[in-house]
Amino acid sequence: MCGIAGWFLKQGESRVDTHLEAMANAISHRGPDDRGYFYDRECGVAFAHNRLSIIDLSPAGHQPMVSEDGRFVLSYNGELYNFLGLRTELEKLGHQFQSRTDSEVVLRSFIEWGPACLDRFCGMFAFAIWSSSDRKMFLARDPLGMKPLYYTQLPGNQGLVFASEIKAFLALPDFKAGINRDALQQFLEFGYTFDDQATSLEGVFKLPPGHSMEVVNGTPIGPKRFFAPPAPELDDRRDERERETELYNTLSEVVAQHLIADVPVGLLLSGGLDSSVIAALAAGRTRITTITMGFAESEIDERTYARVVASHIGSDHREITIHPHEVRDGLEDVAWFFDDLFADWGTVSTRLMYKKCRELGIKVVLVGEGSDELFGGYPIFDFAMRARGPMTWKLFELYRRYAGRRYGSHFVKFASIMRGYLDQTNRDLFSAVRLFELRNQLPNNYVMKVDKASMSVSVEARAPFLDRRVAELAYRTPAAELLKDGTNKSLLRSMAERYELLPREITRREKFGASIASSWMDESQQFRDYARKVILDRNGWVDELGLRGAMTDYFNAGRTGYAFPRAISIFSNLAWRLLLLNLWSRRMLAAGR
Repeated sequence: MCGIAGWFLKQGESRVDTHLEAMANAISHRGPDDRGYFYDRECGVAFAHNRLSIIDLSPAGHQPMVSEDGRFVLSYNGELYNFLGLRTELEKLGHQFQSRTDSEVVLRSFIEWGPACLDRFCGMFAFAIWSSSDRKMFLARDPLGMKPLYYTQLPGNQGLVFASEIKAFLALPDFKAGINRDALQQFLEFGYTFDDQATSLEGVFKLPPGHSMEVVNGTPIGPKRFFAPPAPELDDRRDERERETELYNTLSEVVAQHLIADVPVGLLLSGGLDSSVIAALAAGRTRITTITMGFAESEIDERTYARVVASHIGSDHREITIHPHEVRDGLEDVAWFFDDLFADWGTVSTRLMYKKCRELGIKVVLVGEGSDELFGGYPIFDFAMRARGPMTWKLFELYRRYAGRRYGSHFVKFASIMRGYLDQTNRDLFSAVRLFELRNQLPNNYVMKVDKASMSVSVEARAPFLDRRVAELAYRTPAAELLKDGTNKSLLRSMAERYELLPREITRREKFGASIASSWMDESQQFRDYARKVILDRNGWVDELGLRGAMTDYFNAGRTGYAFPRAISIFSNLAWRLLLLNLWSRRMLAAGR
């Protein structure tokens, strides 16, 4: 696990080495264990690599990694969970390995199979490979978008720059940070930028999940999709027990591979179904450490359920408590570490959780993200199954649920994305919603929180549910097998019960979801006073966005919102987004001027 950065400039141009070093320094938290550089000055190519050593801690894992003949150079961020099997296959083809790393498996796989190697990879990754023989750079990002990869073109079409985090670009003297107004509106409505390529900064792009891209003479060609989810197998006549067996066997193998590391591994346990299933499967392989967080000055607390699971599986269980002042004091740092505009309430608390893991000596953490999106865990899936009426009305109702009835300026764009997914899924709204969840919401929202929060404190987070083998299994499963008799994630629940992984009070527990930030905004006077000062600041965004009246009503008059169909209905959520917007602007926009 690492942080990567680099560029491909127009041939004949050069950049001072200190610029690449400054980019690497900006994302050094992603890999504090080692630093490496590669330069091909004749072709204008340069890579920087910060290493977080997880597998083969020796210098043999140093990156950028160069092939014996010098033709290929790899800078790689991620984990390839099936690397041992691929290594055996490559050895039979004559490859001789110099390390025990998965990084070398990635490099040799590309040498052997070219871009087709991506079809063999099961893992989370973002990487760049320079091929000196044909003078091309190859970029790729994993199928579910667990690892970020950003790129931008330099002014005057001088070339392309890429990095694991946007802040690396701020270190370049030619880069100027400007707000992307369309992305800003997406953030205010959805809480994140749902566009699969755009970011909050104008001219900065994300390589979409499951895509690769070639760069020739500093010019990007693509992106090109290499992963497409399989369609549901509607004619599959297998019974429930056969599906449960397949899911159990697949998840068991995936979790076992996610435990492979040369450093201590822990697991974040909420007490909900998803993380508890992963914990139970992991505990069947080895004794694990589970960590749960609770929140002071809030009625929201899942620690009781986590204790039940920890006792059941026999884990070494730890608890931490998050206080409002810790969230307040950590917000400005979060705005910097998260790069893009991002409103998930768990930004600070999750980062504090990973920081505590690191203090406990745990460098790798397993998490339960991805199950709801894959196995139909959200109420939005039930709505998609039951919705009636014209498709335009159904899409508008979906939009209201996603956007929380705030503003409304992005319905046309949202509807366009959804209609594209409907065309890909034979007009099946459930499958279209799942594509939106997997391609737009998950990689730009929930997975972004996992990656940026964990890597900001040099911890690697692994999500077994987002292994492509689990994702493909879920995609092939018809909706009726996922939502059965009014029960969400029915297949996952029945599998856990059949194999007696967890107590029934956990397998039958309803999904818990609440915003701690919104709770504190209304219940903690100290936090509310802090938020009011930042949000109503004359140098902030509240006036430019025309929201001073609404926010004044909220803070001074205690008004909770405006009734539908007026544009804004939930003031506490909007206040949280404006708070983060102001803090983000102070760091990101100021640094790039």
